[in-house]
Amino acid sequence: MISPVPILSDDALHFLQQTIGAEFVSVNASDRAYHARDQSFHRAHLPAAVVFPETTAHVSAILKYANAHLIPVTAWGAGTSIEGNPIPIAGGIVMDFLRMDKILQVYDADFQVDVQPGIKYKDMNAKLAQHGLFYPPDPGANASIGGMIANNAAGTRTPGYGATKDNVLRLEVVLANGDVIHTGTRAVKTSSGYDLVHLFVGSEGTLGIVTAATLKLYPLPEHFSAVVASFETIAGATRAVSAIMGAGLGPVALEFLDPVTARNLNTTGEFKLPEAPTLLLEFHSATPHAIEHELALAQELCNDNGCTFFETGVGRAERDRLWKMRHSTYEVLVRNHPSISFLVCDVAAPVSKYPELVAECEREIRALSLPGASMVGHAGDGNLHPLVPYLPDDEASHARAVQALGNMVRVALRLGGTATGEHGVGLGKIQFMPEEHGASLELMRTIKRTLDPHGILNPGKMF
Repeated sequence: MISPVPILSDDALHFLQQTIGAEFVSVNASDRAYHARDQSFHRAHLPAAVVFPETTAHVSAILKYANAHLIPVTAWGAGTSIEGNPIPIAGGIVMDFLRMDKILQVYDADFQVDVQPGIKYKDMNAKLAQHGLFYPPDPGANASIGGMIANNAAGTRTPGYGATKDNVLRLEVVLANGDVIHTGTRAVKTSSGYDLVHLFVGSEGTLGIVTAATLKLYPLPEHFSAVVASFETIAGATRAVSAIMGAGLGPVALEFLDPVTARNLNTTGEFKLPEAPTLLLEFHSATPHAIEHELALAQELCNDNGCTFFETGVGRAERDRLWKMRHSTYEVLVRNHPSISFLVCDVAAPVSKYPELVAECEREIRALSLPGASMVGHAGDGNLHPLVPYLPDDEASHARAVQALGNMVRVALRLGGTATGEHGVGLGKIQFMPEEHGASLELMRTIKRTLDPHGILNPGKMF
């Protein structure tokens, strides 16, 4: 592994300043501290310097120099990841894409857009709305597109539109040695050569740094339907998930909230949820009649599994209210339990195994006997986020939480699932990579050594 670089030489700083301008190279304490950690619980590591490139040529020149001088480089988008993905544990250079935040071209007729990696997801969609288009993967936070590509971010709309990997057509990537390559095409399908686009999607900046991307877009739907469905039991709610997905209804979003989450959300005064296992659903359609048909069938399937409350609301305002509620769950939980810290777990299993995954994870978090233990999940694609509580500054409590998290990951793997559905490997899931991937992990190492032989790109991640 490459040696840590706590400070840069005068020659290195001079090169960076000459390459992108002295005002865009920072070694001050506040900039370094800001880029030392993401939103995870993992320990901060200070970079030696932070740079703000503006062009692909800047990125290429910096990587070429860093590769020749064995300086670690970690790409930075918005810092919203929660597995320690962009923490510069080897110091060196953090490359912040704040200035590369442009929409380069919109192809209205093809439902595509070219963007730079630093543009934020929500900001981009606000601009695309002027064209009647949107980019559907929704991680909740206002993540950068580069970060979403690096982690293969997903979120609430995955059942209807897929994850980031399903919505990227081509990439411009700068390799560790500074070479610039282009992968993929603007055609919506191709069988030409190896699929290098998806090699880089989800690679967390360990194989190359994305400097531009072509994304798939969709027309803004005319008709929305938002649903809140509550159940007698968690088992009933999770069985309803399998029933809805198995019936081919195709909800755009299908989210799970446990009773603890519902109770906490109600404390804000903005919502009045039944304090019971709850599903949040969203349907899109070209006609109100089609939505009504889907709602009727969804309600029937929910009733078959012990549904006690089924509320619908058609239109953007109700949809926005639901997702504001869903995206605020962690913030509300933390605010309501100031004496508790949480590990955010991210596991996924086949949808048919979702009831078992949820049941096993519930047992794990309840055994900790601490307030705030709860679960939410992107149920429509089998993704679950247990929020694992522990007492801060209590090593034994933290160790029990870490053990519970590991137990839940192993449940997901036993069910044919994954240690990380959407948060990436980062620092938190490295230990589970051999168990999940077996002999294929060595092939991943070979690819890493081939594309980054000196190991300068986001070292200490993935392996």
